[in-house]
Amino acid sequence: MVKGSNAASATLPCFTREGAPLIRLVCVVFASLLCMPLSVLAQQILPLYPAEIPNAIVAPDEEVTRDPSDAAIFRLNISRPTLTIYLPKQRDANGAAVIICPGGSYRGLSVLKEGSEVAHAFNAMGVAAFVLKYRTSSDRHMTNKAQAPLQDLQQAIRLVRDRSQQWHVDPQRVGVVGFSAGGHLAATAATQFEPPVLDGHPRALSVRPDFVILAYPVISFTDALAHKVSREMLLGAQPSAESIEQYSNELQVTARTPPTFLVHAGDDTSVPVGNSIRFYEALQAHKVPAELIVYPAGGHGFGLNNRTTTDRWIERCRAWLLSQGWLAHRVESE
Repeated sequence: MVKGSNAASATLPCFTREGAPLIRLVCVVFASLLCMPLSVLAQQILPLYPAEIPNAIVAPDEEVTRDPSDAAIFRLNISRPTLTIYLPKQRDANGAAVIICPGGSYRGLSVLKEGSEVAHAFNAMGVAAFVLKYRTSSDRHMTNKAQAPLQDLQQAIRLVRDRSQQWHVDPQRVGVVGFSAGGHLAATAATQFEPPVLDGHPRALSVRPDFVILAYPVISFTDALAHKVSREMLLGAQPSAESIEQYSNELQVTARTPPTFLVHAGDDTSVPVGNSIRFYEALQAHKVPAELIVYPAGGHGFGLNNRTTTDRWIERCRAWLLSQGWLAHRVESE
């Protein structure tokens, strides 16, 4: 603190000639903030659970970024789940919402390419988007590692419906989007919603998603189709036959499974395209509306952009959402 006669002559460094670069930096940052879309500035990250996290073991937070120098942010060892909110401009909002589950073999999450980038794409459709940072399966942080990710997704569905008025969402148009292992989680939520795995879940709020969008999803845990790392992370090294059947979602489809859009590449060597094909066949057998797009090439993990084609699957997805009536309010305004 400056006192006495020295106070009048004291000068803040940023207002001297030497401080000019600092002034310019502050101005640039401020101008950048003014130019950012309002939706970016308004993003909010919420703890998924307002109090205690269910099925949790008290342990240090071990979450880290796999490679800080990698632009494709990949988070590991997640034990504190959150929900990041991306709302469209109010004039564009049509009431639909999606909860996005990034992939990462149940050991981490690709939170940019399969998270925030996807949220912005749905915002452009007028759809509210919520990126779920769900717990990655770990015996160090949870008593039942197979159940924790599903608990988190069901809690996210419940939360979005509970706060639907605040976020201008139609609680009967809440879908889930999943990539790779996040696709397995989304498919599990679509086929195994009764009874809920949430403790103290209010019966008035359904955890059944209204529609499902799956990109190169892990579906089956059978030996012929399983992504072995995802299966081991969720169920352990030697899962029982009963567990394998329970978490092979092509075997859990019923007539109540929500309408589903799937996209996969035929040359995917990490998660065979047979995962999406088997799920599509099961949906067809139970007369559940479904659309499947199989690209000849593209491999695994292409996010929104399959670089082997000019076709954009997210545009096909928008057309499907329109045809199914999930963007109905937007249709009326157009």
